[in-house]
Amino acid sequence: MMILGTQSCHNIGELSEVSSVRRAGADMSRKLGFDDIRSGELAIIITEAATNIGKHAKSGQIYLRPISEGNNHGIEVLAVDSGPGMHNVAINFEDGNSSTGTSGTGLGAIKRLAHFIDIYSEHDKGTVLLMILWADPEIISENVWEIGNMCLPIATEDVCGDSWVAVGSRNELSVLIADGLGHGQGAADASLLAVKALQDSPESFPNRIMQTSHQLMRGSRGAAVAVAKVDVAANELRYCGVGNIAGCIIAPASRQHLISHNGIVGNNMHKTQEFLHKWTEDAIVIMHSDGIGTKWSMDQYPELEKRHSSVIAAVLHRDFTRGRDDATIVVFKRILN
Repeated sequence: MMILGTQSCHNIGELSEVSSVRRAGADMSRKLGFDDIRSGELAIIITEAATNIGKHAKSGQIYLRPISEGNNHGIEVLAVDSGPGMHNVAINFEDGNSSTGTSGTGLGAIKRLAHFIDIYSEHDKGTVLLMILWADPEIISENVWEIGNMCLPIATEDVCGDSWVAVGSRNELSVLIADGLGHGQGAADASLLAVKALQDSPESFPNRIMQTSHQLMRGSRGAAVAVAKVDVAANELRYCGVGNIAGCIIAPASRQHLISHNGIVGNNMHKTQEFLHKWTEDAIVIMHSDGIGTKWSMDQYPELEKRHSSVIAAVLHRDFTRGRDDATIVVFKRILN
C-alpha cells in the first residue's frame, strides 16, 4: 500500500515564491534519493505548475509531500487555485495552446514528465492538478485502494494537531482520523496516540481501536476520533466515532452519513458504538475533521467522483476549509479495473 507523508504548503503569488517551492522540491527529492535527472524533472513540473497558477489564477498553493511504495519513493505535487479554470482541459495539455500568449508548452511538459497526472477544473471555480513523480517508475506496484488526503495546521501553527493513518491489505482497509483538542504540539501528541492504537493492532475492529485510543490518551488533551474499517469479502464497512469527525459513504445513488457519539477520547468518552454499513465496490468514503465545513455536496462538482482521491480531497479542502482550525480530510475508494 502507498504510504503518504506529511504535506507542506507553499503559497504562490509572486515570482520569488515559484523559486521557493522549487527549492523545497529539490530538498525533498534529495532526501528521497532521486537521481539528478529525476530531480531535474521534478523541478520542471513544479516550476510549470506554479507558473501557471501565477499566470492564470494570480494566486494559489502548491502542496508537496513524500510518498512511498515498498522501497520506492516518490513525491506528490498538488497545484490548487480558485482562478478562472479551464474551458477545455484536453486542449490545454496539448503543446502550442496558450491563453496568455506564451509558447503553450507548460502543461504539455508536465504531462510528459509526470508518472501520474489527474486534474479537475471548472469555469470560474478554479483548478486542482495532481502530479506524481517516482524515483523508479519501473517498480511501482498496482494498488487496489486509492487514498487521498489533506492534513494541514491552522495558519498560526507549524504543527498540525490532527493526525490520520490508513492500514490494510488487498481486501481490508482501516482508516483513522484524530483531531487533538486545541492546536499545536499538545494536540498533535494526543492525536498521534490514536494513530498508534490502529498501527499496533490493524486487524482490530473500530470499537476496539477506540477503547485502546481512550486508554492511551488518558492524561493527554484528548481528541475526537473516528475509525472506518472496510471488509471487501463481507461487503461491509464498520464505523465508530467519538467527537466531531464527520464521515459519509457516497455511492452513485446515495449518500449515507456516518454517525459519531459525543465525547472526548482520553477524557469524557461515555459511549462508543460500532455501526455496520453495506460496502459496495463503487463507493467513496470521505472523512474529515471539523476544520472542514460540512455543507459540501458532490452534486456541486460534476464528475468529481471520477477523479483521483487526492484531487477530491484537495477540491473540498480548498472550498470548505474554515480557516480557524487544523483541517484534515481523507478520501478513499477501491480502484476498479
